[in-house]
Amino acid sequence: MIAFLFRRLAVSALLVVFVSLISFSLVFASGNPAARLAGEGSAADAARLSQLHGFDDPILLQYGRWLAGVARGDFGDSLYFSRPVAELLGQHFPATAKLGLAAMLFALLLAIPLGVLAGLRKGSLADRATMLLSACAQAMPPFCLAFLLIIVFSVRNQWLPASGFDSWKHYIMPVTALGLFAMPAMLRLMKSEMETVLATDCIRTARAMGLGGPSVVLKYALRNALRPLVSLAAAQMGTLLAGSVVIETVFAINGAGLLAWTSILRGDFPTMQALILIFALIYIVLTLVADLINGWLDPRVRVSS
Repeated sequence: MIAFLFRRLAVSALLVVFVSLISFSLVFASGNPAARLAGEGSAADAARLSQLHGFDDPILLQYGRWLAGVARGDFGDSLYFSRPVAELLGQHFPATAKLGLAAMLFALLLAIPLGVLAGLRKGSLADRATMLLSACAQAMPPFCLAFLLIIVFSVRNQWLPASGFDSWKHYIMPVTALGLFAMPAMLRLMKSEMETVLATDCIRTARAMGLGGPSVVLKYALRNALRPLVSLAAAQMGTLLAGSVVIETVFAINGAGLLAWTSILRGDFPTMQALILIFALIYIVLTLVADLINGWLDPRVRVSS
């Protein structure tokens, strides 16, 4: 286990360096950043900005300087908001984290029981209804569902607030729109894994030993079926956090997604660099945690009378 952990940490460290290099290089992908900052200004303005921000220095020197600042928690200053990027992240990221965690919890609360039910009753009406729900949720883009929810629950009936993130009522529509987007893949995987595990010799042996249906499902089959779901949930969680841009924009949630959208529109590349790196780090950490959890969930089915 220790060797596995060190290998995963080494791979994660290499991924962090690679992602930091990519996020830094994106600034220069569309030309000279100083010219974009100068806008309609003269070449003299671009030259002055280039010298001010160090764009005239060699790329490796700029990257090393930026990476050293990141290691200290200094992502530079936002060009649009005129504030430290670290301060902006601290202000905007908690809302995104709350939204992502709530959406993932909602998706898991739907995917696990429905997947288990579909796996236990393969070919039944419950199985077909569950797969129909999964297909409908997969086919509906989150922003379309978000607008539909706003029309039904805010515009026509005034039951729920259409914007903000201040009370539990503000959570319902954005969490539903984002959670239903993540649910179908996990539901189908749960169904498939349950069918596979229930067909193994170990489960048949457990039933032959007289163990009841709920005991076999909860104690043995579900434990083994959850292993691949943990890895998928970690990947989906990273996707939810990075993909919250649309939902936060639709519901006017002042989170990191809305900050990313504003930074892209305004050409605020220090903020964009920080957000890309932070989202990538979260994804890497989540996959590492998922691997550790899978190591704790014993891949062998232990049967005891």
